[in-house]
Amino acid sequence: MSFSNKVVIITGAGSGIGAATAISFAKEGANVVIVGRNEQKLEKVKEKCAKSGNGLLVVRADISNEQDAKKIINETIDKFNKLDVLVNNAGIVGQSSILSDNVLSSYDTIMNTNLRAVVHITNLAAPHLIKTKGNIINISSVAGKMTAIAGDVALTYAVSKAALDHFTRFVAAELASHGVRVNSISPGPVSTGLLDNAVASLSMSLEDMERAVPLGRVSEPEEIADLILFLASDKAKAITGSDYVSDNGLLLK
Repeated sequence: MSFSNKVVIITGAGSGIGAATAISFAKEGANVVIVGRNEQKLEKVKEKCAKSGNGLLVVRADISNEQDAKKIINETIDKFNKLDVLVNNAGIVGQSSILSDNVLSSYDTIMNTNLRAVVHITNLAAPHLIKTKGNIINISSVAGKMTAIAGDVALTYAVSKAALDHFTRFVAAELASHGVRVNSISPGPVSTGLLDNAVASLSMSLEDMERAVPLGRVSEPEEIADLILFLASDKAKAITGSDYVSDNGLLLK
């Protein structure tokens, strides 16, 4: 899958799925815009992407900040004059329960990043994607499709991902006539910092998590990156409004 001369924005690219995706796109010839909050992590990802010799742009930004979101799009267009792919990967988790005193603050914080920010940056990016007949990949989660991990860990996170799934479908329907495809990917457990935090909050070990999954494993970030690249490529030119689950069978339980 060649992405030669394509311009790709990846949010949350400082680590985990985002970092793996940035590196994979760079290897396939893309000009990559690496977005995140931690400048040191972004620089490490940039070094790995730079080995491919393509155009790179690092944007230190918090996507939940409206001015930062505008900066991401403006700097991308200023440098590369176009946008072909938007990967909305940035997201946060947090503990919440409907019985918790902090449920509203948790809801506001998580929805602001996991949904509102995605709506905003998609709105800003869409006119540029229409010009290139590009596409959008939103990184959702199996958490938005199940209740087994609800309660004091994932209530508002799960709600944010369920909402993101439907947002994906609506935007896919609206932009289809413009030749822009919009899809989502719903990973199960992936070996990232987010998983480490989730496992700790559940008082579980990684081995416990692996035993809870039918295939007895958790995914590596590169596996999700492979799926992102497929959906962004011409190999998936007939696919829009779809959600691809990659969860090692977790939803089977």
